[in-house]
Amino acid sequence: MISDANATLLAKLGFAARGVVYILVGWFAVDAALRGGKIADNQGAIGSMADEAFGPVLLAIVAAGLLGYAVWRLTEAAAAANPEQIGSDVEGSLKRIGHVVSGIAHLILAWTAAKLAVKTGSRDVAVSPGDESARDWTALLLDQPAGRVLVGAVAVGVLVAAFQQAQKAWRGDFIHDLRGDAPAPGYVCTMGRIGYGARALVFLIVAGLFGLAAWTAHASDAGGVAEALERLQSQPGGKWLLALTGIGLALFGTYSLVEARFRRIHVDLPGTD
Repeated sequence: MISDANATLLAKLGFAARGVVYILVGWFAVDAALRGGKIADNQGAIGSMADEAFGPVLLAIVAAGLLGYAVWRLTEAAAAANPEQIGSDVEGSLKRIGHVVSGIAHLILAWTAAKLAVKTGSRDVAVSPGDESARDWTALLLDQPAGRVLVGAVAVGVLVAAFQQAQKAWRGDFIHDLRGDAPAPGYVCTMGRIGYGARALVFLIVAGLFGLAAWTAHASDAGGVAEALERLQSQPGGKWLLALTGIGLALFGTYSLVEARFRRIHVDLPGTD
């Protein structure tokens, strides 16, 4: 059985894996803006590692890290006494929901990486499989009773996530999660604030896409990260909007690497003392 200490190490590896993924997403966005390359979402970024030197090994490490991160987030949501003392008020409940959503999302990413790591032969993966997945799930929801309401609820949930990211960017209080007696350098906080701001913008657009799908009852109007970045690119001055957002996402990834090294993390697995 995995110990708390090993789970904590996996959570740290998870921050590092998340950092690598966001740096790649940011790189693809900047490359698309400046050189006409393809935009990639998180799953597409993971897929881009498959054909690199030691690709299966890298993917296995990323899968283990993302799994560890997912376990940590789900543990935070489920544990009665958790390391961040979420609380029981409305804000605490929203944080718990956010941890569940984050945990599930990272489980999916871990599964994607694991499948690519063990797959033989060609490991080609679409650069934006998240868009297709978003549309498939939207179509499934729209087929249910009150389907438009369900899709609208998804839009509201993503909008709340966007607000939480924007709140972190504005307050900058996430920096207090880093351990150490001395304050973190100012540029580290600035890097994180820009990164959270970029995520907030992307989440806001994704929420708008789901809201549009709920309004029109067309699953084709929904989309994920890649679609959101493409919408940015299509605006006046979109080349620079996309490049700046890509830089912001890469900075978020870089800050995640800082968290992997310096964040205070302790995992209390249920049933262990």
